[in-house]
Amino acid sequence: MATFPSVAFIGGGNMANALVSGMLAQGCPAEKVHVIEVAEVLQEQWRARSVSVSATPDALLSQRQVWIFAVKPQQMRDVVLQCRAWLQPNTLVISIAAGISIDSLGKWLGEDAKPFGNVVRCMPNTPALVGAGVTGMSAPATTSAADRERATALLSTVGEVVWVDNDRAIDAVTALSGSGPAYVFLFLESLIKGGLTLGLSEQQARDLALSTLAGATKLAQQSAEAPSVLRERVTSKGGTTAAALDVFAQQAFGQTVVQAMAAADRRAAELSIEFGK
Repeated sequence: MATFPSVAFIGGGNMANALVSGMLAQGCPAEKVHVIEVAEVLQEQWRARSVSVSATPDALLSQRQVWIFAVKPQQMRDVVLQCRAWLQPNTLVISIAAGISIDSLGKWLGEDAKPFGNVVRCMPNTPALVGAGVTGMSAPATTSAADRERATALLSTVGEVVWVDNDRAIDAVTALSGSGPAYVFLFLESLIKGGLTLGLSEQQARDLALSTLAGATKLAQQSAEAPSVLRERVTSKGGTTAAALDVFAQQAFGQTVVQAMAAADRRAAELSIEFGK
């Protein structure tokens, strides 16, 4: 983005690190970034990047146009309430905490009868650490088009952005792309283990697995064909791929993936109930 807003990150962990790295790489001046982080070791790491750092919320928040809450769901309510004193009417608040609804954020930032309306809820994923993330985003009607664009520009510094309609859709995003890297890593682990079992060295199995997954994903991205068509083109009747896919079918692989995502979706909804009051 041509002109970066001033941003405060409340929570200085991995996702904040990814976002700040993306912003700085695209020309954001370090003085526009303020990080609130309680851990001393992380504070020193942030200071080494020439951004301002505080251990607790302070008056510097009132000077920041955008607040990005990057803390765990169970910490969100207390942290939001600690920051609320410095909230300005035109502050844009972005949350990346799983399961915390837009309604809860608005009430914590404002009042039950008059919630703060300028909020965006988003769910990035860990490939953001290498600039290859994807982020699902949602906002209420009270969030202006300009602030939606601002949120899009900030999150686009670490990858793609997909807007969805509401909190339930963000829970679905959490189940698919938010948790999805773990599913992929599990599949990679299994491919490597399978290669070792069949006699390949660990390095050979790792290289083949990583390149296969990266290449297949790139092919799917660049092809106009559906993944099912691409799969069929690799599968010759009576061949090696067909033999492997028969085992996947016997073990209900596709159904297992859908069930796993449903479990993640339910857990996101449970987090909203547990920590969104």
